[in-house]
Amino acid sequence: MAASDTERAQQQIDEIEALSSIYGDDWCVVDEDEKIYCIKISDCLDQPKWTLCLQVILPPGYPTAEPPIYQLNAPWLRGQDYTDLANSLEEIYVQNLGESILYLWVEKIREVLVEKAQSSDPEPDIKKTTEEVDEGDEDDFLLDYQPIQEDQIKMLNYMASESQEDEELPPIHHGNPITDRRSTFQAHLAPVVTTRQVKRVLEELYENKKIASATHNIYAYRIYCEDKQTFLQDCEDDGETAAGGRLLHLMQILNVHNVLVVVSRWYGGILLGPDRFKHINNCARNVLVEYNYVPSMEESSRQAGKSKKIRKDNKKRTEH
Repeated sequence: MAASDTERAQQQIDEIEALSSIYGDDWCVVDEDEKIYCIKISDCLDQPKWTLCLQVILPPGYPTAEPPIYQLNAPWLRGQDYTDLANSLEEIYVQNLGESILYLWVEKIREVLVEKAQSSDPEPDIKKTTEEVDEGDEDDFLLDYQPIQEDQIKMLNYMASESQEDEELPPIHHGNPITDRRSTFQAHLAPVVTTRQVKRVLEELYENKKIASATHNIYAYRIYCEDKQTFLQDCEDDGETAAGGRLLHLMQILNVHNVLVVVSRWYGGILLGPDRFKHINNCARNVLVEYNYVPSMEESSRQAGKSKKIRKDNKKRTEH
């Protein structure tokens, strides 16, 4: 059954909120009504050599029936460099038809920039160009797309085996709280591989009077089922409408698994509007980074550089 306009609109909202949480100040809303966004991407956090701006427009049919319309802006990006990068983004789109792909695009672009920074390519001379380059090859990226229907990953009837009834309680970690206008948000994390562990962790958290007294305890978990080669995942809003789904969407974008994240919110009497979802996602991402479920931005840059070096070394060995 094809996704409705309302479902697609909600998917877009969830993705934008997750990306805003992940990239912070580098993420910019150009025009909320027209769904135009921009993100600044660089090869590293400190003194970047290579920088690029990705601007995207989300059409009504994205992500299930239409790709994003995009533009790549950088004074040095032209000719073959532009074509190669555009082809890479197109390949990602084709490999993930119907899925949210902006995070994959951003990280692919970052990987390319890191490779350039660590290669023999001269640094871009941005002083030579003060205006955006327009060489006629920056057409909007549009592909014909036939929706592919897939079974839902969520398996609500999954039951853990009886031999796991007395499983040991996993360690529970607590993130740093975020306070805004007297409301406080705090994330809690635990490694889990069964639904029984999820239940045990939740029971243990609710034993804590402070956590039990929170206005909302939003949670989401993802467990990879090796035998079925699929994910068991679920979420809970606990009265904060759609917050659990947004949290789960963040975890899907970050591709984390075998982990439960709970975000407690203590309401302070002042309505926060959409900012409350930003704080929920920020708390969750921070604790996932802190306990190494997600690499930090700096580590992502280093890993991309290592991958490039490994590929170069393998190429040299095959040539000899």
